Amino acid sequence: MPSIWRKLQIPDPIRIGRSQKMPELGPRILFFSGGSALNKISRALKSYTHNSIHLVTPFDSGGSSAKLRDEFNMPAVGDIRSRLMALADETVLGQPDVYDLFHYRLNPDQDNQTLRQELLRLESGEHPFMIKITSPLKELIQTQLSITNASISQDFDLRGASIGNLIIAGGYLNNEQKIDPIIFLFSRLVKVLGEVKTITDTSHHMVTLLDNGETLVGQHKMTGKECGAISSAVKEIYLTQSLISSKPAAVKLGSDRHKMIKEADLICYPPGSFYSSVLINLVPEGVAEAILANPNPKIYIPNLGNDPEQFGLTLLQQVETIIRFVHKGESEQNSLGALDFLLLDEKLSYNGLNEIEALGVTIIRADIADEKAHNYHDRKLSEALISIL
Repeated sequence: MPSIWRKLQIPDPIRIGRSQKMPELGPRILFFSGGSALNKISRALKSYTHNSIHLVTPFDSGGSSAKLRDEFNMPAVGDIRSRLMALADETVLGQPDVYDLFHYRLNPDQDNQTLRQELLRLESGEHPFMIKITSPLKELIQTQLSITNASISQDFDLRGASIGNLIIAGGYLNNEQKIDPIIFLFSRLVKVLGEVKTITDTSHHMVTLLDNGETLVGQHKMTGKECGAISSAVKEIYLTQSLISSKPAAVKLGSDRHKMIKEADLICYPPGSFYSSVLINLVPEGVAEAILANPNPKIYIPNLGNDPEQFGLTLLQQVETIIRFVHKGESEQNSLGALDFLLLDEKLSYNGLNEIEALGVTIIRADIADEKAHNYHDRKLSEALISIL
């Protein structure tokens, strides 16, 4: 296939201006992600493109999502709800009242009986958050909440529960235990300026094998939030059917996701928990094949802060790990088809850059972080991605 080369300029005012003027025609930048690390960047990115694609992990086993997973054996919905909200149209053209409702959480300090009464007021439409929502959206939301309310056990812990998660759970139960239909519906309700999907429409859990021989079942045991940080480097990750088993499960990528990956204008391995938010999305069968079938650029944006999952990993080893995952562990000596660019902030110094370039990865240095380089600058990073295309 012939290639067209151009001098890369970051930021590129022409490409940025064109995207700002017509974001509805913006590029299809695809992210493999989960968690909240990308949400602020996603909010900034929607000013430049309404066609970004977010394949989010549904394998979270901690926080409020874990309660719903335990109750209904369903995929985790917290990360996808937060990404839907990050990409929602926040102007008057969107649905700001629905947006507010999806962000609302029940008081974590109230007793369960009081919270159950509040949930009933939401279901009946008498709650202040529901009164503002007009028909027929109001009735549609009430239907999902009523299903959830009728299905959860009496001792279900509602403290700190996300109303958005409860609504999505009702839609999941109301659609033959499939997550895609309700995500599609609420993407339209809040006018999501992009496309958000779970990497699979299945309920699986993450298993991590450490170099010290330890086996961790559950994503929450990896992140260092609910459990202590891992004590050894990661050897392998895979998916299993439940938290009570570490037996590998065969998980296949859907044809619609395959098409999204294969036809994306840019594939991005973004900041976030290295294994549990980013690389776990590459595990289902068919993901790596779709990446390799896409001739367009692939880019890695490493974390700026400390990620407890990257136990002892150098930047070179992070790059090598991504390449290994895409090439399914084969002894590939270069990045061909798996990774083309490494995007780094120009204010920071790194070791191993010559070795990374020797793998065939082009290093891009740009002003993409805040002054102290503690966090990425949402607008600058968005404009850097737009400038590459």
